[in-house]
Amino acid sequence: MKEFESLKRYYRPIQPTVKAEDTGIVYLEVQPTREIEHFVYCFWQLKTSQPLKYDYHYRVVSDGCIDIFFDHRQLAESFVMGFCRKYTEFPIGKEFNYIGIRFLPAAFPLLFKIDAKILANQAQELKNILPDFADWIQASISSSYPFEVVTEMLNEKISIYLEKQEFYYDSRFLNALQLILKKKGHLDTEKELNTGLSPRQLRRIFNYYIGTTAKSFSNVVRFQYILNAQPTSQSLKENKLYLDVGFFDQAHFIKNFKTFYGVTPSEAFR
Repeated sequence: MKEFESLKRYYRPIQPTVKAEDTGIVYLEVQPTREIEHFVYCFWQLKTSQPLKYDYHYRVVSDGCIDIFFDHRQLAESFVMGFCRKYTEFPIGKEFNYIGIRFLPAAFPLLFKIDAKILANQAQELKNILPDFADWIQASISSSYPFEVVTEMLNEKISIYLEKQEFYYDSRFLNALQLILKKKGHLDTEKELNTGLSPRQLRRIFNYYIGTTAKSFSNVVRFQYILNAQPTSQSLKENKLYLDVGFFDQAHFIKNFKTFYGVTPSEAFR
C-alpha cells in the first residue's frame, strides 16, 4: 500500500523505555515484515525476568495509535486500547508477560473496519471488538512460544488480513494526516488543512480513523516529536526545542507534556 508509506517515514510513535532502576523488567520491540510495515509500527513485549517485590505500575503515554495486546501467560485475556488524550497508568502485578501490536495512526480502522471513536480513551476486551482475532490468539498461540515465534505468527496473521481487504478511504483525509505528520503537529488545523474537507467532514473523518479531532491528534504528534528528539532536561532549557513546534512558553509546554506523559519533562528526561 504505497499510499501509506509516508506514515512511518514521518512518524515514530514511541513509548517510554523501562528505566534502569526497574530491574527484573524487560521491554522489547520488533519491527514488522515489509508486507505490513505501513500498517504496523512494531510488535512489543513487556515482561518480568524475575518476580518483583511490588506491583508494577505501567505508564502508557499518548502516541496517537491503537494497540492490540494480550497476556502471554493467560491467552484468553486480550485487549485493544484506542487513542488516548492523556497518559494512562495501571498496576499489572508482580509477574507479567504482555505482547502487543502497535498500529500506525488510522491503520486499525482501515484494516478492520472499526470506528476508532468507540475505542478512544479506554482499553476494551478484544473479544468484544474483534472476536475472531481474540479466538485466534487463544487457539493458535501457546504460552510456551518465544516472543520471536509469536511475532512471526502475528506478522502472518495481519498479512492475511491485508490480502483479503479492499481499501476504501478518502484521499483528502490521508492528505490531511500526512500534512500533520510532516509539520510535526505544528499547524492551525482549522486554517492550514486545505484538503477539500469542510470542518464538519474533517472532524467526522478524524474521529473515525484516529479516534479524536485533527487538533487533538496534532497535539499528540507535537508531544511525540519531543520524545523522538530524546532531549535532556538541560538541553530543553538551553535549546527550547518546544518553541519550534508552537508552544508559547515553557509553562505551556510543561503543562501539555504532563498531560500526555504523566510527569514533567525534567522528571521524564533526568
